[in-house]
Amino acid sequence: MAWRKLGMIFDLSKYNIGWIKSHAMLPTPLLLEDRIRVYFTGRDFDGHSRISFVDLNRENPEKIIYVHDKPLLEVGKLGTFDDSGTMATCTIKMGKDIYLYYNGYNRRVTIPYSNSIGIAVSNDGGMTFSRLFEGPIVDRNAREPYFAIGAWVMRENEIWHMWYGSGTGWLIVQGKPEPLYVIKYAKSLDGINWQRDNIICIHPMTQEEANVRGTVIKENNKYKMWFCYRGSRDFRDGVDSYRIGYAESEDGINWQRDDSRAGIELSESGWDSKMQAYPAVIDVNGKLYMFYNGNGFGYEGFGCAVWEE
Repeated sequence: MAWRKLGMIFDLSKYNIGWIKSHAMLPTPLLLEDRIRVYFTGRDFDGHSRISFVDLNRENPEKIIYVHDKPLLEVGKLGTFDDSGTMATCTIKMGKDIYLYYNGYNRRVTIPYSNSIGIAVSNDGGMTFSRLFEGPIVDRNAREPYFAIGAWVMRENEIWHMWYGSGTGWLIVQGKPEPLYVIKYAKSLDGINWQRDNIICIHPMTQEEANVRGTVIKENNKYKMWFCYRGSRDFRDGVDSYRIGYAESEDGINWQRDDSRAGIELSESGWDSKMQAYPAVIDVNGKLYMFYNGNGFGYEGFGCAVWEE
């Protein structure tokens, strides 16, 4: 069992989106009746990140049917948690509304940036979004003092689950601070107020590993997670760059990691030959698709793979 790669299905160089200088990071799929909408994060000419989307053919995600050329969320007000950028991570349908969970970040002085998790809502099928709050819904707290990123949310009956990246510190590498983080678990009754018990889901294999963006599905009463992990010494398209890992769980809280079952490896050449990052898995009529970024954290665009037994 493995992922069959469909290639880089969204290539930024083929489209003139004036405000985007580079990147289509963190592909975040939303299944609609007649299409797959994939939200992504582009960087503008000042280095700020904003969210946009592309629409794909539901039966053939290699076929792009629409490219949105305007940002969905502007940066936040000066001094708020997202005044330097917004980055999509997960969408959830709530009746006629759609919740968008996103990273917001600030540029800092002692470290390059700090992240928190925000939420926005759409009332028009995911074409436009507005913030529910000016502030974050998941941020630093007494037991998690660094930052929070990369929320992936699943709703089961009355319980909402969140798997998110929690900062565990900063490592000085060649005189510069590099962040460390692990995937943790939180739960909620409304998708907004979250109970966080400092539960680590994916334990690092080394002291210098960072893991994040755990995308979770449930099959046959078992939770399955694909995530990405990296080292800290040479991770910008180097030997420590992001790879995709895998884990399973009976309860969504306690996980057994087995990266050998991720089902995907670096290509010998091309757009994902140095890095594979930020996986997002979606079930379309019983067929699993994974959207993910390649080299340069998605500098050129994002790709797709289909799961084959």
